[in-house]
Amino acid sequence: MRRLMSVLLLAGLAGSALAADPITLDTIKTRGTLRVGTPGDYRPFAIHNADGSYEGADIDMAKGFAGKLGVRLEVVPTEWAKLQGDFDGGKFDIAIGGITITPDRAAKGDFSVALLEDGKRPVVRCADKDKFTSVAAIDQPATRVVVNPGAANEAFARANFHQAAITVNPENLTVPDRIVENKADVFVTDGIEVDLIAKRHPGVLCAAAVPGPFTHLTKAWYFPKDQALKQAIDGYLGAAKTDGTWAATLEASMK
Repeated sequence: MRRLMSVLLLAGLAGSALAADPITLDTIKTRGTLRVGTPGDYRPFAIHNADGSYEGADIDMAKGFAGKLGVRLEVVPTEWAKLQGDFDGGKFDIAIGGITITPDRAAKGDFSVALLEDGKRPVVRCADKDKFTSVAAIDQPATRVVVNPGAANEAFARANFHQAAITVNPENLTVPDRIVENKADVFVTDGIEVDLIAKRHPGVLCAAAVPGPFTHLTKAWYFPKDQALKQAIDGYLGAAKTDGTWAATLEASMK
């Protein structure tokens, strides 16, 4: 019995050591697979289609990066509320799909060169675009704010709206539907998403006429700290920004 317990203990320690193996550029190349994690619900960065496929600007760029490394691309599904835990658990090598740089994330991982500078703005019914033009105008008892669970949008709403009712919609992609159906009035999200939602709901949903974004934020890829991996990612994305590949890819995904 004592011998059996020793064997099980050693096996458990071996498993823990294996799980704790750091993710580096060398381990990705040795594995032969680049694992990218994404919630897959954020146009134009990454969308998980009903047929199981993925598309979006970050997906296209990840395919190119995997090709440059000479490895296969594997997309690992995650959720905004679970993203950091999955990152910490080593379930993927890079988090993509509209990731915002935050101090909490930076304490545990590294970020690529900036892919987009943006800020939070409200999307509303077009009839209300001149009504909800500030945080104070939104934060009223009669206002119904809708958010997607986890990550930055919900955090912003809970930090800034103390009188308005906040409803959490289970998924990001259907949040605009709640406003169209008059079950909510305001969704505050990244400016690029606001503009895309308005573009996809012409005459129904509009960007609120705010004088400027409520915040400033930066989008990037998020990955474990490894200097060689950072140099490889920054070299690839930096070149894509310089030669216009990233801008063209992002623009194509906005359609």
